[in-house]
Amino acid sequence: MFAVHLMAFYFSKLKEDQIKKVDRFLYHMRLSDDTLLDIMRRFRAEMEKGLAKDTNPTAAVKMLPTFVRAIPDGSENGEFLSLDLGGSKFRVLKVQVAEEGKRHVQMESQFYPTPNEIIRGNGTELFEYVADCLADFMKTKDLKHKKLPLGLTFSFPCRQTKLEEGVLLSWTKKFKARGVQDTDVVSRLTKAMRRHKDMDVDILALVNDTVGTMMTCAYDDPYCEVGVIIGTGTNACYMEDMSNIDLVEGDEGRMCINTEWGAFGDDGALEDIRTEFDRELDLGSLNPGKQMFEKMISGLYLGELVRLILLKMAKAGLLFGGEKSSALHTKGKIETRHVAAMEKYKEGLANTREILVDLGLEPSEADCIAVQHVCTIVSFRSANLCAAALAAILTRLRENKKVERLRTTVGVDGTLYKIHPQYPKRLHKVVRKLVPSCDVRFLLSESGSTKGAAMVTAVASRVQAQRKQIDKVLALFRLTREQLVDVQAKMRAELEYGLKKKSHGLATVRMLPTYVCGLPDGTEKGKFLALDLGGTNFRVLLVKIRSGRRSVRMYNKIFAIPLEIMQGTGEELFDHIVQCIADFLDYMGLKGASLPLGFTFSFPCRQMSIDKGTLIGWTKGFKATDCEGEDVVDMLREAIKRRNEFDLDIVAVVNDTVGTMMTCGYEDPNCEIGLIAGTGSNMCYMEDMRNIEMVEGDEGKMCINTEWGGFGDNGCIDDIRTRYDTEVDEGSLNPGKQRYEKMTSGMYLGEIVRQILIDLTKQGLLFRGQISERLRTRGIFETKFLSQIESDRLALLQVRTILQQLGLDSTCEDSIVVKEVCGAVSRRAAQLCGAGLAAIVEKRREDQGLEHLRITVGVDGTLYKLHPHFSRILQETVKELAPRCDVTFMLSEDGSGKGAALITAVAKRLQQAQKEN
Repeated sequence: MFAVHLMAFYFSKLKEDQIKKVDRFLYHMRLSDDTLLDIMRRFRAEMEKGLAKDTNPTAAVKMLPTFVRAIPDGSENGEFLSLDLGGSKFRVLKVQVAEEGKRHVQMESQFYPTPNEIIRGNGTELFEYVADCLADFMKTKDLKHKKLPLGLTFSFPCRQTKLEEGVLLSWTKKFKARGVQDTDVVSRLTKAMRRHKDMDVDILALVNDTVGTMMTCAYDDPYCEVGVIIGTGTNACYMEDMSNIDLVEGDEGRMCINTEWGAFGDDGALEDIRTEFDRELDLGSLNPGKQMFEKMISGLYLGELVRLILLKMAKAGLLFGGEKSSALHTKGKIETRHVAAMEKYKEGLANTREILVDLGLEPSEADCIAVQHVCTIVSFRSANLCAAALAAILTRLRENKKVERLRTTVGVDGTLYKIHPQYPKRLHKVVRKLVPSCDVRFLLSESGSTKGAAMVTAVASRVQAQRKQIDKVLALFRLTREQLVDVQAKMRAELEYGLKKKSHGLATVRMLPTYVCGLPDGTEKGKFLALDLGGTNFRVLLVKIRSGRRSVRMYNKIFAIPLEIMQGTGEELFDHIVQCIADFLDYMGLKGASLPLGFTFSFPCRQMSIDKGTLIGWTKGFKATDCEGEDVVDMLREAIKRRNEFDLDIVAVVNDTVGTMMTCGYEDPNCEIGLIAGTGSNMCYMEDMRNIEMVEGDEGKMCINTEWGGFGDNGCIDDIRTRYDTEVDEGSLNPGKQRYEKMTSGMYLGEIVRQILIDLTKQGLLFRGQISERLRTRGIFETKFLSQIESDRLALLQVRTILQQLGLDSTCEDSIVVKEVCGAVSRRAAQLCGAGLAAIVEKRREDQGLEHLRITVGVDGTLYKLHPHFSRILQETVKELAPRCDVTFMLSEDGSGKGAALITAVAKRLQQAQKEN
């Protein structure tokens, strides 16, 4: 028993001594946690360099865009071919991706050798050999009669400008075929395939093996957004935000970046951690000075590093009694499989002895322990370096997503990772230590990168098909110049109909005289009361106007109008209004004061004088009974009488559009048009009296309230209305009415977007085909969301947040589509508004017989003010359709309040002038 203990003690002492000896000799290969954190920081800086346009040419880590923009979503299906060129064998694969949401893949494959004379010979012969192997595979599998898409896994650094194109930057590993560098490998292979007349294959995607690995794992785990290869070579890829990729145009969505991290350190960034053995290995390699990081990590080099260390230790008399064999002097005699075998848990020492004997050496027990420890240090350093770079990628992903903790999956492939008994465990442990804020799952790629290439091809096919369907829907909202010119001409014709006595009754654009016959001239002064009714809020204002200095001071109070009042009886509505006025007068200390009043009433009215307005029909959700066909001024007077508390001089009833024009006209005498682009849409302008057949007299001008929202109610613009417009119209409070307004105003744009999103989801093109209850709810998609989603400053992550608030669990790709839908709907609205406005300014120019017209348009409305692109597109459209009109757009400061007071002041001034005359 004592002898056994003595032997155990001797062995553990021997082991300890040998380990200490190796540790001293390989001191520089052991990396501390601080060193790893430093390498992590350096790699992050290299990533930044590679992503930026200015620094990319000199960056060692090239960060190549792959043009893979989406990961599998489970809806992929069909038959695909895949080729994998890049390792010791070349593989052809037929992949059948299952349908009906079942994530199931069937594969048939065949390996073909890659002889040295082919991979180091002539480039043309290499591609002809690949095409011949593909033809043989298709013949064997009876596929010659089929047209099939193909994905090519090409595991060498390529610069891509699209998914199906890649220019080889440099060969790595053992490949050295001549005349391929700086050429497009897809067109080279396509040319070689043309020799086989009976083969009909389209190369849809060129992918790197790392990207293939990520896509294979992403098919099984949607959280997978990183791919790592640790095999013959090493590399990593991950999904990067487009906004960070300077080398590719566009900021929307994400794209897979092939880091080509094997070249990390080629610029000297890792010199302080490279050892004499790394330098010696590099000098003896096929590509000296290149792929420095790869040469410290990958399977192609680990065995050789171990050989160089053992040789040096033997020369120093630290191993094998100073004896060396010719095999130990021979490059490539120790391979990574030997390193893996020597590090096996139980049989490692036995394996070590066997391998060393095969090398012609006579190792002692102590030698075997020392050699095993050399292998451990070399492979541990490899795992540490790999972990540091991977930790840098994971940190970047977490910061891109702006989350405290990142949940993600890393897809891994490669012989070193698969066959080395300790490697995965070491890698995982170090990664988790370096990035404690990331919950990382490591997923072994089952079928390697070849299945991945097929998955990229399947995703490309799906995205292509989906894109076609989405574009088909969006095309309905893209108006050509001819269509806009047609809208302009039809609007012009409707304006003329509305002005003529004979056709006025049939016109969809009502062209209502407002009896506002003058613009402010700066002499207006006094105190005025203004009321503003046009939405869910009602305002009462006191406006003080001082002459000479064009100064206006306003005091106002906002009152809510409950839905039951909006849709109750007319008497209840006007009693509520008078109650609000009484509260305001009380609040301002003006109880009993008799003030001139202007009433902004933003609904279509037929006026026979400035203080009389008969309601034609409610819009914007109002439905109060016994009002249509009645004079709203009389109804207000009656309500004031019923209250019997105060008396007011109602001088003018005005539309908010007219108020907008008057407010801007106060600042700019050139302002003769008012435009509202908000909840509703309308326009007014100063028309020559001689053209207004509905009102007697030919002298001077009068403001016409066009009520253009009804344009198209006669079907004249049905050719540009879509099924979504019809859906929105039919579900509205006034079907068949206000068709132009329903295509251009804030109250309806969100609803159009909602209808499109429902349709795209039903087609399986959005939200994984799941329509949430919230999305089914009418009015849920408010127009303010369009403005937020289309904001240039808003990242897709924030778009997703907005959609989540609406109960829509969106992917990155969903967010892009939603943004496109919002853009198409709002762009069409702005263009239609612009075409209508162009009709008015051209009419004014022609009426005045001018070659060139200078005019100002006063504008108000939340859509115009808050939407990031609406105003620009509207202005561009007017410029394009009315090139001989120089139109200035002026934002109105409170047209419906200040404007009503100004109209009242102008009316008072004109009344006074009439009296004096």
